[in-house]
Amino acid sequence: MRRMPKQNSQPEQGDLLPPDDASQAPATPTAAIVPGAATRAPQPRVAGRRPLWARLLGKLIEPWLGLKIEPEQAGQHNDGRPVVYVLEDYGLSNALILDKACRDAGLPSPLVPLAGDPTGRKRAYVALSRRSSNSALIPEQRGAKTHSDSLAKLLQAHRANPGLDVHLVPVSIFVGRAPDKQSGWFAVLFSENWALVGRFRRLLAILLNGRDTIVRFAPPVSLRETVEEGLEPERTVRKLQRVLRTHFRRIRESIIGPDLSTRRLLVDKVLESDPVREAIAVQAKRDNSKTTDAWKKAQAYAWEIAADYSTPVVRSASFMLSHVWNRIYAGVLVHHLDKFKEAAPGHEIVYVPSHRSHMDYLLLSYLLYDRGIVPPHIVAGINLNLPVVGTLLRKGGAFFIRRSIKGNALYSAVLSEYVAQLVAGGYSIEYFVEGGRSRTGRLLQPKGGMISMTLRAFLRQPRKPVLFQPIYVGYEKLMEGNSYLDELSGRPKEKESIWALLWGIPKVLKQNYGQVVVNFGEPIALNDVLAEKAPDWDGQPVGEDEKPAWLSSTVNTLAELIQERVNAAADVNPINLLALALLSTPKHAMGEADLIAQIELSKKLLVEMPYSDRVTVTPHSPERIIAHAEEINVLTRIKHPLGDVLSVSGDTAVLLSYFRNNVVHLFTASSWVACCFQNNRRMSRGGLLRLGRGLYPFLQQELFLPWTEDEFAARIDQTIAVFVREGLLQHVGEDDGGMLARSTGQTDEVFRLRAIGHSLQQAFERYYIAISVLVKNGPGTLGAAELESLCQQAAQRLSLLYAPAAPEFFDKSLFRGFIQKMRELRLVWPDENSKLLFDERLDAWAKDAKFILGRELRHTIERVSPEAVKPEPPAAG
Repeated sequence: MRRMPKQNSQPEQGDLLPPDDASQAPATPTAAIVPGAATRAPQPRVAGRRPLWARLLGKLIEPWLGLKIEPEQAGQHNDGRPVVYVLEDYGLSNALILDKACRDAGLPSPLVPLAGDPTGRKRAYVALSRRSSNSALIPEQRGAKTHSDSLAKLLQAHRANPGLDVHLVPVSIFVGRAPDKQSGWFAVLFSENWALVGRFRRLLAILLNGRDTIVRFAPPVSLRETVEEGLEPERTVRKLQRVLRTHFRRIRESIIGPDLSTRRLLVDKVLESDPVREAIAVQAKRDNSKTTDAWKKAQAYAWEIAADYSTPVVRSASFMLSHVWNRIYAGVLVHHLDKFKEAAPGHEIVYVPSHRSHMDYLLLSYLLYDRGIVPPHIVAGINLNLPVVGTLLRKGGAFFIRRSIKGNALYSAVLSEYVAQLVAGGYSIEYFVEGGRSRTGRLLQPKGGMISMTLRAFLRQPRKPVLFQPIYVGYEKLMEGNSYLDELSGRPKEKESIWALLWGIPKVLKQNYGQVVVNFGEPIALNDVLAEKAPDWDGQPVGEDEKPAWLSSTVNTLAELIQERVNAAADVNPINLLALALLSTPKHAMGEADLIAQIELSKKLLVEMPYSDRVTVTPHSPERIIAHAEEINVLTRIKHPLGDVLSVSGDTAVLLSYFRNNVVHLFTASSWVACCFQNNRRMSRGGLLRLGRGLYPFLQQELFLPWTEDEFAARIDQTIAVFVREGLLQHVGEDDGGMLARSTGQTDEVFRLRAIGHSLQQAFERYYIAISVLVKNGPGTLGAAELESLCQQAAQRLSLLYAPAAPEFFDKSLFRGFIQKMRELRLVWPDENSKLLFDERLDAWAKDAKFILGRELRHTIERVSPEAVKPEPPAAG
């Protein structure tokens, strides 16, 4: 059985103490981390040993504890100054766990008092809440003291002694948070939650789950800075307590999730809200029925939608999924998670991953839980609400929505209010802006429904800033590959069923699906987008009935930006590189030496012209990539005396187009330059840039590219420089800014250039098909929908003749996007009958196509481009 390696591209850092209300408190408890700390002299510590009771109980409890200390470099914050630790709750077990964590991290013990004992408790830690102290086991805890007294004494000591500078270090402790596949389900019942448990339950939690304990240290904060703010003593204590409580609550939310109310309570809140009550009244009036009947319908909708999150079920599922991932995957790699953990505290998180497989949400939820982050509530299609499976998904945080809610105002109101309650309650959410799984490997055009609901929910109650987290999930082999192949070939999508799922499990468990990579993209702060799109919004709540003029454009901007950021976090795996190379040849085969050279060229382009700092590329050599593809049965080796040939054929070739499309956007500039030399031996740099600028808006719309036209032109210049250095192109004459030429004949350089250009060739063919059909039918003849259908028919026929391994070639949505972009650029426009008009500029576009497409292909496209069926003239009377 393969083991899943826990790997990260970068070490994960601890969370910073999040800010409280800006008008009330600074970003950390009392201030920032001490700006002038380096100038203050270290204070003396009391030399002494921990109390006898602590040493004895520590020895007793130590075999049951296994600590995960975050951040791993927690001890580096200690510069010799006195430290007082702050816990969320008092308790003997918390004191012993803290003591062990400090010793493991090389920090001062919390059970040895500071010089002068400024806390007055003969120890160096305080807590924010406590039970009745009369029965405390630790002698020093008996009495009527409260946490306010301890903090007040610390602050008073700083006022009395100007040389004193104690650092306050908040510490969060979670027993039983991390999953452990050796633990039984019974242990799940005693994992960490929001309840303040008794001593007996805490003892059981340590016995059952103590080896999965997380201790998270926050950065140290100077109490000297607090005192120097000059507030009244009582106000200073209240402020410090408030900010500390906010910190602990946010850390607890990020680790175990919000304080989960029952499903029934959340449903009641939805039904009691004003928007839903109004929708119920309207529904009753429309149906001419009683209000109670409409209310029951709304209640049924709410129960159909609502998740029923269960920590025991989630933790139990993590045990099972650990075995599944280890069995079917060669590893799951996670990159840039540390950057997300730095940005997340204090935000409402909305995860927006790419959607290419049903495994996406299972993988993401598992990985977040495994890395100490609460899994999100996930939007799932109602088609997945199957018997048993639907219940388990609902217990794991899924809430189900219908594919289409148009015309059902009551359902829309209930769903919108449910999302609003999740956002207001601080629950993280996950949804796929593409709406469904991509069958072609490309990102689909985003749908703004859930984004709009999230935005409206935030504007209604702008309590907590929203952070959209794009995520790229990359596979080497898809579980749904065969079903995608059937759908791309024209067969209807099969309806999900519990029996199909059960029958498919044994087959899945026998397969090797290679490696999976999960890349966290650059997050999108909603407030930043609003500052740009809605500069007049003053931060005040926006009523449910209000629809600001900027709302729609903000949703569209967010949707496009999410897809750009997902693409900017792409992972280039071995199968992506093989697909780019092998699908460029007519028989999808290459000699081994040629394939190695082509993979090396692709990797060099990615390194020398990086797309973004979040793109990751497989570190494996071309030889190891080929061997890996053979291991997972993607590549076939044909032995030959003159050199082995590596090939893919049949269904495998069609599926490889899926993996090529995952990363085609990373090679846009290099593919464009290469395409220009497919049918031209020479071309001017100026011509390359002019044509590239003209085509870029269409490529940007289709591939979610992040650059301006000028930035894309700069990448073209960079590409030319790389191609010249690699010998693929040469400058003609002495002027480096003039003509460029490729080699003559069928040289290795020409072969490699053709392979690089092939990935974009079909996009240009689709564009020419649309232009050809328009020109052939003339202005004022076709509507947008008619043009889409005729383009699809032409592309299907051309695919039968030339491109059997590219079923996405005749995807109607790609033609729809191209036509929409032409309308935005006013290359075409509708007349009073919604028929598309155009002028001579379209003819100029058709003439430019000769630089990219060969004469024979242009002629074939013009020949297969259909004409609209014209109605028969009325018969003569």
